[in-house]
Amino acid sequence: MYEFEYRRPASVPEAVEMLRDREGAKALAGGMSLLSAMKLRLASPDVLVDLGRIEGMSGIRLEGAEVRIGAMTRHAQVAASAEVGKAIPALADLAGRIGDRQVRNRGTLGGSLANSDPAACYPAAVLGLDARIETDRRSIAAEAFFIDLFETALQSGELITAVRFPVPRSAAYVKFHQPASRFALVGVFVAVTGSGEVRVAVTGAGPVVFRAASIESALAREFSAAAAGAAAVSAQGLNSDMHGDADYRAHLIPVLAARAVAQILERQG
Repeated sequence: MYEFEYRRPASVPEAVEMLRDREGAKALAGGMSLLSAMKLRLASPDVLVDLGRIEGMSGIRLEGAEVRIGAMTRHAQVAASAEVGKAIPALADLAGRIGDRQVRNRGTLGGSLANSDPAACYPAAVLGLDARIETDRRSIAAEAFFIDLFETALQSGELITAVRFPVPRSAAYVKFHQPASRFALVGVFVAVTGSGEVRVAVTGAGPVVFRAASIESALAREFSAAAAGAAAVSAQGLNSDMHGDADYRAHLIPVLAARAVAQILERQG
């Protein structure tokens, strides 16, 4: 490691001021990604602004037809939440399968989204459920939030404060994970929204989370595992690495989507 300044703000405005004060400042949430990057010398912030002491940035509550989750809420808290488990069980299931116990007890919702790792699980839920990301200055639709590899719509010094997840009619998440890291080689989140729209969000397969339009169209015509599994997905632009090439990931997407649909239909009886 190397020398850096460590600050602990007590409020969101104070944190924002600290981040704007120094060009090289970085917000520290759970630290699961940032601290690892620092150890590998892939990141070298001059200042770490620890958000852990700010009141009101964690917590879960049901507000009408939405579940509002604070940005500093740990993955384990989402997984164990009775409110999430009742309103959006697929979201609780997703959170409970992120990384290992250490990661789930330290990692945060906001930190995961701000990092926009191409293989992270939460982006699939955010995009699949058409959630909104609240920051200290605005509300950002999921469709506009994820830009590219490790790139989001967040501006310099802008902090995620909470995420609002609309309660769907039904949803399921299926992940084919890399055994060592538990990150998604491919993860597919299928949701039927409150208005009846079918949304299929894919993580792990490309440089950034995306919607699988061909599977959505197939499911809009016939909501069945067979329809999802038969949809064609192009390998163009998908990731290729030592764990699997683009064609392999393209093959996995409809397979996992079919499993997610089967889970939804099984729960419906």
